[in-house]
Amino acid sequence: MNKGLIALAIGGFGIGMTEFVIMGILPDVATALDISIPQAGHFISAYALGVVVGAPLLTGIGGKWPAHKTLLFLMLWFTVFNSLSAFADSYTLLLISRFLSGLPHGAFFGIGAVVASKLAKPGKEARAIATMFTGLTLANVIGVPLGTYFGHNFSWNVAFMLVGIVGICAILGIKFWMPELPKSSPDGIAKDFKVLKKLELWMVILLTTIGTGGFFAWYSYIAPLITEVAGHPETIVSYAMILAGLGMVTGNFIGAKLAESFSPIYAVLIALILMVIALVSNTYLAYDKIGVLVMTFLIGTIAFCLSTPVQMAVINSAKGSEMLGSSLNQSAFNMGNASGAYLAGLPIAAGYAYTSADLVGAGMASAGIVITFVVIYIRKKNKKATQTAQS
Repeated sequence: MNKGLIALAIGGFGIGMTEFVIMGILPDVATALDISIPQAGHFISAYALGVVVGAPLLTGIGGKWPAHKTLLFLMLWFTVFNSLSAFADSYTLLLISRFLSGLPHGAFFGIGAVVASKLAKPGKEARAIATMFTGLTLANVIGVPLGTYFGHNFSWNVAFMLVGIVGICAILGIKFWMPELPKSSPDGIAKDFKVLKKLELWMVILLTTIGTGGFFAWYSYIAPLITEVAGHPETIVSYAMILAGLGMVTGNFIGAKLAESFSPIYAVLIALILMVIALVSNTYLAYDKIGVLVMTFLIGTIAFCLSTPVQMAVINSAKGSEMLGSSLNQSAFNMGNASGAYLAGLPIAAGYAYTSADLVGAGMASAGIVITFVVIYIRKKNKKATQTAQS
């Protein structure tokens, strides 16, 4: 395997760990800083906001540098502010450091996906991108449970110290293993932003937001689904999260295989159809103790069948400005996270069962299917127009 891809995977591991470990140690952070758990939830939102803002901003700024130097800068930024998070002793300081920690997330994955595809052998681009995202999925299996364990049993600060250590490893990997690459944006920022005029690109970004929002509608309420609906003790939740993480690892490589066997956009369509079926099925199977755990693995698998194909789809839609488009797609993932959690919470707040979140997720995935057909239609229309112009 290309060592440059391993460096990207290590960076992905650190990013996945810092994004999700806060959810596991939220009560510990709230107690230590003497704030409420809803207030502590602002640290999740601050990180997500940083991702949305930082993706286009840092991709644009970093475009004047060679891609390997941009990745090095992004991981250095990530490491510094995650390490500072470990030493924050107030609500305000941690809120600011979490926002700043999130800024390089989208740009790293966006630029990293394009770099991974260029490092790959012809026809193996999807597998290379999946290798980078393996770090993110493994973080849910190893990093997040480990960080949560130390956060519960020692101090929440330790979790962010561990993220800082992973960041240092990623910096060293990029420094010594990543080959020299050309500028991220050789034609300048102004030309890159012209790609934002393309309807097809915006539809793929909308597809990512709505389609992946279906997964987050389920994932955001996985704990009460397992304890309140299925009747498992709270101790099972951490094991269920690992099970979901294993599903993500599996789905990541299945998605790459689908993208290689079909076109990326049709791989997305297949994954979304399976997502709808799985989420609707879960409204019945979640009441069974074994069934809910089986579905936890399956839904995790199906959800990450989306990651590589949809990233490739947006790269294909942003020809000439692939890194900007790819980075914007990471913003879309985080908007999907926020919208899925919010919309799924509405029926629960209204008094409906926790399984209602699955139906909201199925609805969002269904909307994603419709958008996918729109993208396919636009592509066929553009292809036909190009052929007509050439004839």
